[in-house]
Amino acid sequence: MTENPINAGPCICLSGESYADCCGRFHNGGAEAATAEQLMRSRYTAFVLLNAEYLRKTWHPDTAPAELELDPAMEWRRLDILSTNRGGPLDTEGTVEFKAHFRHGGERGVHHEISRFVRENRRWYYVDAAMPA
Repeated sequence: MTENPINAGPCICLSGESYADCCGRFHNGGAEAATAEQLMRSRYTAFVLLNAEYLRKTWHPDTAPAELELDPAMEWRRLDILSTNRGGPLDTEGTVEFKAHFRHGGERGVHHEISRFVRENRRWYYVDAAMPA
């Protein structure tokens, strides 16, 4: 059995770790994100990989959409974490401000948001987002 090349390569979230040691372990259910930033990074990577199942699983049930359609034409290029506020292993809430660079239809763009997370029953969930002023 050959190893999936994505597992051996660097993680898409640009953490500096391999995909298998970073977001891959969250995507395959081998571990839970210990911080809001880890969950943010794993959700970005799930968007890149069109992993709607993981995105739904990590979205808080109170705010999760009924349907989630991912656009395969969206090319996510880079994730920049700008700041975090709380969201550590002992916190119950936190925010992560980031910029996600993309290409779509030949145009470049940047998605900039402040994501809000909560930790319930030792699991982090994405709640919602605000667009920075």
